[in-house]
Amino acid sequence: MSTVEEYLSSIPMWAAQKNSLTDIRRYLEALGSPDDSMRIIHVAGTNGKGSVCAYLTAMLCEAGFSVGTFISPHLEMTRERFLTDGGMVDEELYEEAFGRVKELSEQMTAEGLNPPTYFEFLFYMCMVINDRLRPDFLILETGLGGRLDVTNVIRRPVLTILTSISMDHMQYLGNTLAEIASEKAGIIKPGVPVVYDASCREGAAVIERRANTLGCPVYAVNHDDYTLLERGGDGPKISIRTVDGGQVVVSVPSQAEYQMMNVTVAVRAVGVLRRRGIAWLSPDDVVRGIRHSYWPGRMEEVLPGVWLDGAHNEGGIAALADTITRMQKETGKDVSLMFGVMSDKAHAAMIRRLCEGLRVKRVTIARMENARYADAEQLAEEFRSELVCPVAVCQSVAEAWEDFLKHRGDGLAFCAGSLYLVGAVKSLLNEENEHDQF
Repeated sequence: MSTVEEYLSSIPMWAAQKNSLTDIRRYLEALGSPDDSMRIIHVAGTNGKGSVCAYLTAMLCEAGFSVGTFISPHLEMTRERFLTDGGMVDEELYEEAFGRVKELSEQMTAEGLNPPTYFEFLFYMCMVINDRLRPDFLILETGLGGRLDVTNVIRRPVLTILTSISMDHMQYLGNTLAEIASEKAGIIKPGVPVVYDASCREGAAVIERRANTLGCPVYAVNHDDYTLLERGGDGPKISIRTVDGGQVVVSVPSQAEYQMMNVTVAVRAVGVLRRRGIAWLSPDDVVRGIRHSYWPGRMEEVLPGVWLDGAHNEGGIAALADTITRMQKETGKDVSLMFGVMSDKAHAAMIRRLCEGLRVKRVTIARMENARYADAEQLAEEFRSELVCPVAVCQSVAEAWEDFLKHRGDGLAFCAGSLYLVGAVKSLLNEENEHDQF
């Protein structure tokens, strides 16, 4: 582990208290308020944020724009959170930004502010990196919230995007869809156009009220804004209704059902940028950008018939279950599952939804070295209460991955439930690839 990674991983131990948005603004002012001169696209939501950011990045890059992207969480290394034109930021600039923010932290702490939390520290690094690179656009993904999110100190984005709303992080955001939507909609700024996934009626109503109160142009996206034309081996081809009432046909590079909606939200967003004279993208830019986009760990086929999906809450699992159900009906094959989840998730409900209507051959549970991880034996019992099939508990991710691959046969195999688990598997695969090169 690098010195930067070691320092960042230690932050939660000594910086547990968040700064207020006012104090975070003071940190940015000490950096020269670089965000004020950036064209920022601000993205919040429960699920789909990262995918929408990936599609936006790819389309804007295809049109010749330079793009910075700030995402979370990472799968293997922290540097993944800072993208330039779709790739990880240069390591030298990454370390330079770390050093600048470390100095800033010491300076502001001496002035009486709290030291930055982990996410605050990364946000300041994002500002330093993009102040240096000056991309045409910065796509800024929120953390878990919206209204009180660190990123919400920005003052004038060019566009606000709200992806799907579902139940997650209830201890912070509220116990109803309306309450969660209200927190997410807290990023909406006066007069700034809003593109939002309107498929959750409760959430859409809250978003619309907030946007109307602040005088924002609103662009709702519903499931009837796209039409499935055909399914191919790499994913579906869909026709999307554009913001001006036309149609664009794109090939979605994913088997996941939920990506059709995410692509439609992203296409609507670039249409709004074009309509408002902020960025001009041709239909070809849209088509090629979507085709060339890549978002690791989200219904990613890493081996033939083996997928990783970062579904880590009830909404994400429901979307994944719909995809697996369709794929099982189309192929007639059995399904193997590898699963792990954090203890603060509604894992019994997630498991119940994942198993609903599926013909499952085997389940593999991985123990992980993380205090926040749900007990593996408890997860196994929850699966056994839903299924009549072998459920294996393994002592490590490596052991679980080996068991998972060994018993899947020629069926469909899905690893899901936690982005930490997906990241650990990605690391294993990379180690195997490096070993194979020697």
